[in-house]
Amino acid sequence: MEIRQIGVDERETTTFPLQSYAFASSPWSDDELEKYRKRLRFFETVTCLIAEEEGEALAGVVSIPMRQNVRGQVHDMAGVSGVSSHPSARRRGLVRELLTRLLRQTRDEGSTVSALYPFRPSFYARFGYVGIPRTRTVRFTPEGLSELQRRELPGSVQRLRIKDGWEAYDGLQHRLLAERHGFAVFDETRSAEFREEQMWVAIARVGDEVVGGVRYKIDDYGGTLLGSNLFTTGPLGRALLLQFFARHVDQVAHIEVKLGADELPELWGTDMTVTTSAVIENPLHTAAMVRVLDVPGLAGSRVGAGGITVEIAGDELIGGVWELGADDGQLTVKSGGTPSATLTAAGFSALAYGALDPVEVVTRGLGDLDADAISRLGALFPRRLPYLFAQF
Repeated sequence: MEIRQIGVDERETTTFPLQSYAFASSPWSDDELEKYRKRLRFFETVTCLIAEEEGEALAGVVSIPMRQNVRGQVHDMAGVSGVSSHPSARRRGLVRELLTRLLRQTRDEGSTVSALYPFRPSFYARFGYVGIPRTRTVRFTPEGLSELQRRELPGSVQRLRIKDGWEAYDGLQHRLLAERHGFAVFDETRSAEFREEQMWVAIARVGDEVVGGVRYKIDDYGGTLLGSNLFTTGPLGRALLLQFFARHVDQVAHIEVKLGADELPELWGTDMTVTTSAVIENPLHTAAMVRVLDVPGLAGSRVGAGGITVEIAGDELIGGVWELGADDGQLTVKSGGTPSATLTAAGFSALAYGALDPVEVVTRGLGDLDADAISRLGALFPRRLPYLFAQF
């Protein structure tokens, strides 16, 4: 068995059969293969490893180059995807070996963090990943926003084809990347595919400043306006987009958009009829999982106060003893010292991302912490809600 990295030109005959069998209807048609060929240009910058025997690919993993904000600092992120294997090669540890090598390689190439969407969370928990909140889907009737139709707001909304509004929309995403914890974006090569989608984009502006944006389509007259993530820089941008939605009152029956876990759509209007959901149903509907690949790479992140020395046990990427502190609200990291607490890679990642409180780290079996360590880690890593919207 040989493990090697392949280029995009080899994926049609190696990873495509594996991924199609694992994640799509099969056997695949010539039309589906042709669609895949046309999409390959959007994946030229990914890292793809395969395990093969006698020239046949038995398993494959992919890392998509991305950028992510973790506590106010933007890092290179490895977006792991396409983890698949041939049925006859399963239970042989091939995926484990591939994923271990991929994470090591992406860490060595500069990625501080990684994220993925699991087919089964417990499988990836063994690799140091921990779950973060799933994006919410909110469904409501436009009548609930009737109050907004009567308001004069200082701004405007422009409706464009996505290809025409992409520059403004992409610029908004990169602004939010710098501002919002957990936010992540693809590189230019991968994101170019979204510019070609058959969708509208609504861009909210106040003067020359873009303050909101949402991609959407309408499935039918009297049907549903289906939106992607509702991106805004604040309440005014959100109000402008919601006012735009309200003007579809006699055109669609419902509106659906996606939101971060910290949004409260039930407060958008007085007479709102709204359902907010975050369905977790493996393997189709899963929340993202994340992990840290490089502890010193987190230095400078916005944290609380105090400090503690911890041992991260059982992980070849970030295992060791680390002295963690805060200098004017920024994380400091030094190697060595006498540990006051023990964490798994998933436990440390949960704290770094703000997904779990130190008490929850203990109750989940992700660390051995006494009362003092719980208090100090809670002060250093205040709970935060990461917003990872990108699907991959």
